[in-house]
Formats: sequence, structure tokens, C-alpha cells
Amino acid sequence: MSDSFPGMFEKAAEVLRRNDMGGWTRAAPDLYPHQWSWDSAFISIGLARMDTRRAASELTTLLAGQWTTGKVPHIVFNSEAPPGSYLLGPEHWASASLSKNAVGTPRPTSALCQPPVHAIAALHIFEVSRGTVDEDEALSFLSNIFGRLLRWHRYLATARDPEGSGLVTIYHPWESGTDNSPRWDVALSNVRVGEMPPYARPDLGFVDEPEERPTAAEYDRFLWLVELLKRARYDEAKVYGSHPFLVKDVLLSAILVAANEALLEVARLVKASDEDRELIGGWIELGHRGLDACYDENLGLCLDHDLRSGEPLRVRTIAGFAPLISGSAGPRRRELLRLLYSRAFASHDGFRWQLPPSTSPEEARFHPRAYWRGPVWPVISWLFWRSLKLAGEGERAADLRRASLEQLAAGGFAEYFEPFTGEPLGSDDQSWSAAVAIDWLTDEA
Repeated sequence: MSDSFPGMFEKAAEVLRRNDMGGWTRAAPDLYPHQWSWDSAFISIGLARMDTRRAASELTTLLAGQWTTGKVPHIVFNSEAPPGSYLLGPEHWASASLSKNAVGTPRPTSALCQPPVHAIAALHIFEVSRGTVDEDEALSFLSNIFGRLLRWHRYLATARDPEGSGLVTIYHPWESGTDNSPRWDVALSNVRVGEMPPYARPDLGFVDEPEERPTAAEYDRFLWLVELLKRARYDEAKVYGSHPFLVKDVLLSAILVAANEALLEVARLVKASDEDRELIGGWIELGHRGLDACYDENLGLCLDHDLRSGEPLRVRTIAGFAPLISGSAGPRRRELLRLLYSRAFASHDGFRWQLPPSTSPEEARFHPRAYWRGPVWPVISWLFWRSLKLAGEGERAADLRRASLEQLAAGGFAEYFEPFTGEPLGSDDQSWSAAVAIDWLTDEA
């Protein structure tokens, strides 16, 4: 595949080298100067194709910021970043002073989490390392990281799912990774913002147009939700009892199912106990059942569920296809695949899609330039490509990979892309975009 895109591997590798901070990688050089959780997982997947030891350190430095509860925070902060370079720095979260569970991490962290791609990345690093490093060394990496991954998944399966539904509850749209998606509009509309001091938006200085980023009204609610979490001292029981934003996130839950599948294979490789393997297997089965229960027959999609209102969030976004990522959906799989490539996402006013946008153009809240309200994200395309490949959908997977690489070749390693024109949007030199390009270019399937 790399022969079809000459010079692209080297350009992508150079992005990762420039963003390398010595053992971990900035998500982007300016807009995102810290280590983000699911960014780092994708970055390690790309790094594995360059240097498996460096890929391993990417994950281990991230997981060193894990809380005693098992939570992997969504940001591990870069102490060398200039003050004010990111809106909510470590002093704003005050994680270690507000929660004993955050005490002792080598670097300060945030208090939210993000989708758990990490076990998928760990298994990928091991598989790529075969033949490049000593087998014992590769297994040692898995053995050392297994316990942290197991605690991370246990946290999501318990603290974030006390109902035992198989679905993960998020406290903030940022935890979904799809920050300002219209998935959250209804739930956010019920959040009443209290008095807050004025704040600056450094993110607006790194994009061409303000519409590429979340609106001021969205940011007010984002920051207010963080304030409420701080007032609860990040205590899970208090948050569940009073927090105004509690949503079962089907995309994050589907990623967790896929990650549990990877973790089960890691458990086999490191000869984990039967008890641990049975636990992980149970999480997988429960996750499949939970996703099946979220299927909406009228829309033909899987929907998030607002715990505060008790209602599904009826919005057509890429998250509606989450069961494809988890490998579930059973007899509905064919219909979800058909929708992915036809009615819901494949055409709009005669325009033919190559890559699925983050929100359906049939949605009133679709916006082709606004962050998660329309643009195409390479990392989401990678997740669907991986799931199609594992499900034996080789031709569809190959089409998705080629279209994604063509987009990146034309527009560079942008954060996201306008779905009609392919115009690069958001931050430039985004590490995870470069990382998935490297993996696509070197994949032999």
C-alpha cells in the first residue's frame, strides 16, 4: 500500500518525531500540547510500525498516570507546556488535592477519562513486535501492562456501570472523545450553568475559523460540568447521585467490548488466571447485550441513553454504528453495514461519500466544518476499518483504507476533514492522524 502513496510514511513519521516529548507524544504541537489518553493509544499503534519499544513506552508513560481506582485520566499534563497553552491546565483540575485516588502519579492529570483503546494498542504492539524483538521481551511488556489494563477495564465495568447494563456512563461529553457531537445536545440542554468567571479560549487561535471549534454556549456547559465534578471531589457515588449529565455512551461501550476482546487475548498470552479470563469474558457478553438493547428499530441505529431523562438520544451520528466496532449486532450487522454505506451516510444531494462523516447530513444539526458535527475523522475510520477487517469484510475494509489514505495524502495529517471537499480542518500535524496513516501504509492484509 505504501508504494501507492510515495513519501507518505516518511512525512507521517516526521510528525510523530516532532511531537515526541521523550517517552510520550503530544497530541499536536500547539492546540494539544499534553498527552491525551485515546490519542496516545492510537499514537502507539502507529509507533509500533517504527519502533516497538518506543510504542510500548507511549502506553506505559500514559498508564503511569492511572488513578488508584483504575481510571486512566483523559490528560496527563506536560509540565514544560507554556502556562495558558491549554484552557484547563493541571491547576484547574487540582486532581491530587481533591481526590486521594489521584495522589502519587508522576505527572498531574485531569479527572475525566476517554474511550479505552489501550488494550487494542497493547496487543497490536505485541503482534507487530514478533520478529523484531525477543519474544520474552515482548511478553514481558504485556505482562507488565496487563494488570493496569485489567484495573482500567474493571473501573469502567463497575464505577461507570453500577447498573450492570454492559454500557459505560460518561459524566462529560469530553469523555466520549466526540466532544461537541449533536449526540449530547439534548442532555446538555438540561444542564443549568451557574456563575463562572470569564475565560479565554486559546483553542480558537489555532484554527482558521471559529466555527471549526465548539461554540461559546457549549464551552460554558463543558466548564460548568467540570466545576460540578470538582465540587463532588470526583467521588463516583456523589457524581452518580447529583450530576446533571449522565449518559450511557454506546460508542465508548463498543470500543470497550473490542478492547476486552483484545485484553482476553493478552490474558491468554500472559497466562493470566482463569478467574481473570472469566471476568473479561463476562464483560464481553454483557457489553454485547447492552449494545443490542440500545438498537432503535425506526432509525436502524444504536442510540445513547440519557440516564437523567430516561430517554434515548435520537440523533443520527457515526456512533449509531457502534455495534460494528464491537463485533456485535448479530443479525442486524448486515443492515448496519448497508446503512453505513447507503441511506444514512453515503449520499447527500447527489454527492457520493467515500468516508463516513461524524454526523449524518440528514440531521438538522449537521455542520460540515464544526468539529464532531459533520467532519470526517481518520481515527474513527481506522476503528471501522479494523472491525471490518476482523469480520472478514476485506473488500470493504480495503476501500475504506484507500479512501482514508487518499484524503490524508491530499490534505495532510489534519485533525479532521470537511466531508464534501476533503479540506483539512482543526489542528495541523495531529499525531494520531499520522499514526493511523502509518498503520494503514504498513498493514499487509
